[in-house]
Amino acid sequence: MKQPTFKRAINKRSNFAKNLQNHFAQTPRKNLQKNAKKRPLTFAETIVVLFNKPYDVLTQFTDEQGRKTLKDFIPIPTIYPVGRLDRDSEGLLMLTNNGELQHRLSHPKFEKQKIYWVQVEGVPTLADLAKLEKGVALKDGLTQPAKAKTIAKPHYNWQTAPKIRERKTIPTSWIELSIYEGKNRQVRRMTAHIGFPTLRLIRVGLGNFELADLNSGEYRILSESEKRKLFKQLGLKDE
Repeated sequence: MKQPTFKRAINKRSNFAKNLQNHFAQTPRKNLQKNAKKRPLTFAETIVVLFNKPYDVLTQFTDEQGRKTLKDFIPIPTIYPVGRLDRDSEGLLMLTNNGELQHRLSHPKFEKQKIYWVQVEGVPTLADLAKLEKGVALKDGLTQPAKAKTIAKPHYNWQTAPKIRERKTIPTSWIELSIYEGKNRQVRRMTAHIGFPTLRLIRVGLGNFELADLNSGEYRILSESEKRKLFKQLGLKDE
């Protein structure tokens, strides 16, 4: 995958994010969600955020047990996750304040490719990867055809990365797996099914968006042009 740089975009939008935070700081999240449901948001009112979720962070904004949540990283109280990313997984997560956009992104009609870089225990052969591509039989059904290939070890050595216990007698390797569906813990179950347990899981692509060099715990707000392309893709009016 190409690794375009978004650092300039992040810096340019940091002030915008701070303004959003100040604007909504005094308004409870529940009230904001209730008000957002009264009428569809316009293109200008819509906020779409890409976030690099660290390991051990819940894909929600509150938690009664005091675990880390999105609130610890994103100071915009009007947005909600599109889909989910498990606590023990890392990488790209999209959030928005637009309920209709959130609904369409989650609907099977607008299936989007999700790309994962997966560290597994062992070294899969081409025959093993072919099984993933063809589809494997899980308890909740046969997975759809996927794309799988071996890749070099990525450079994502964030401080928040999980500590992987590697055994001398069993090597580890990395694969890239692209899927279009979202069964519960699907990637982990797929690799386990063919005999290669997942040790680390990073989502690096979501639809037309890539993780690139967005650091762990960082987020960026889509530019107007990026947002316009997304609206067009989902059949929404950009007015």
